[in-house]
Amino acid sequence: MGAGPTGIFAAYEIKRLKPDSEILLVEMGEDLTGRNCPREDVGKCVLCPVCGVVSGFGGAGAFSDGKLNLTKDVGGDLASYIGEKAVWDLIDYVDEVYLEMGAPKRLYGVDRQRIRELKRKAYRQGLLLVPFRIRHMGSDGGRTVLENFRKRLEEMGVEFRFRTRARRIVTDGGRVGGVELEGGELVAGRYVIAAPGRVGAHWLVGEAERLGIPFEGGRVDLGVRVEVSEEVMREFTEVLYEPKLIYYTPTFDDKVRVFCVNPGGEVVTESYWGIVTVNGQARECCKTDNTNFALLVSTKFTEPHRNSIDYALDIARLANNIAGNQPLIQRLGDLRRGRRSTPERISRSVVRPTLKGAVAGDLSFVYPYRYLVDLLETLDALNGVMPGISSDHTLLYGVELKLHTAKFRLKPSLETETVEGLFIGGDAGGVSRGLVQASASGVVIGREISRRMGGAPP
Repeated sequence: MGAGPTGIFAAYEIKRLKPDSEILLVEMGEDLTGRNCPREDVGKCVLCPVCGVVSGFGGAGAFSDGKLNLTKDVGGDLASYIGEKAVWDLIDYVDEVYLEMGAPKRLYGVDRQRIRELKRKAYRQGLLLVPFRIRHMGSDGGRTVLENFRKRLEEMGVEFRFRTRARRIVTDGGRVGGVELEGGELVAGRYVIAAPGRVGAHWLVGEAERLGIPFEGGRVDLGVRVEVSEEVMREFTEVLYEPKLIYYTPTFDDKVRVFCVNPGGEVVTESYWGIVTVNGQARECCKTDNTNFALLVSTKFTEPHRNSIDYALDIARLANNIAGNQPLIQRLGDLRRGRRSTPERISRSVVRPTLKGAVAGDLSFVYPYRYLVDLLETLDALNGVMPGISSDHTLLYGVELKLHTAKFRLKPSLETETVEGLFIGGDAGGVSRGLVQASASGVVIGREISRRMGGAPP
C-alpha cells in the first residue's frame, strides 16, 4: 500500500530477485501523469480531496524537491533496526539505482576543507552543522527519474491501482491475508507492505491499534517557512546545497533545526486532511532569486497530553481560519514590531515572495509565545553565520509542520512482531524521514519477501 519510494523499491527488489512474483501497488493518489497541482493555474490551494503534491506515484519527497541525502544521520532511524553498516550498504545501493534511473551525478557536501570552515563558523554562534553528501534532482529532475522508474516497474510486470484507498488490513490467526479496499473488494496476498507515507499515518496508527501492533507516539516539528535573498545563504548552499543546522534556544532550551533548504527555490503549498500548510521546492532548470527553508521547533508531549500531531494540526487549522484556508505571510520586521503585515508592506519588501495567494497577516495570533521566542532567537543566531537572514525584509510563511509518525515495533526485516507477513516501512512507520532511507526500507522488505519466496540472493 503506497506507491512512494518504499513501495517502489520493494516492488523493484522483489521483481528483480523473483521475477515470477505477483505484485500489486495500491495508491490513493494519481499516476505520475495525473499529478498536477491546480495552485499553479488558479494561484491558491483549492484543497483537492487527495493532494497531488503529497500523494501519487513517487510519494511526496521524490515528486517535489527530490533530495537524495546519502547519510544514515539524516532522514530516518533505519540503523536502529538493521545496524549502521547495513544502512550504509543500502544507501550506496539505493544511490546506484537512482543514478541508473537518471539522477544527476553531481554531489554536494564533499569539499572537506570548506565544510570544516563552515562548521567552525556555526560553532561560534552555538549552532551545530551536520554535513553529508547529497544529490539534488529537483522537482523537474525528480519527475524524470520517476518516469523511468515507472516504466521499468511496468516492464517487470508490476501491477498498479491508482485512486484507490485501502480500508483495512485483513488478518487470520495472526497472519496477514490481504487488504480490503474501499468499496469492499478484497485483494488477497501472502505478504502486505504498509507504506502509506505521512499522509496515511493516521490510518496506519488506527490499523495498528485494531491489530494489536505496538508502537510509540511520534513527535512533531512545527514552525515557519523562511524566505530570504539567495545571496544570503550562498556560502553554505554552494558547498552543502542543504545545510542542516541545529540550535538549542537560550530561553527554553528547545531544539530548533534548519530543514529542507531550497536554493533558488520557491515556497509551495500542500494539504493534509483538508489543512493547508507550506513547504518548499527548487527546480534544476529554473531558479528564482530567493532561497527558502523550514525553521522547525521539535515537540513531543508526555503526560497527560501525548498527541503531538493533533496539537500541531490544531495550530495549522487556526492559521487556516485566520487566512481563509490559505497560508499566512509576514515580514520579520513587522513581527518584531508587533504589527501585522499588509499587502502594501509586503510589496515594499526587498525579498519578493514566490508563493502566490499567501495572505498578509500576523503570525503572533497563531503561534504560542514559546514558539515565537524559539524562532526569533534562532534567526538571530543564524544571522551571526549568514548576515542578512534576520533582516526586516525576511519573509515568514505559516504554518509549516513535519509529522514524525508513530514508531512501530518491528523485526530487523521490518515485519511486525504480532502479524506474520505484514511489513511496515517508510515515513508512516517511523522508519524514515526522507527519500533515501524510505527507499532503503523498501529494499529491506523486498529482499526479505523475495527470500521467503525462494528468490535469488541479492
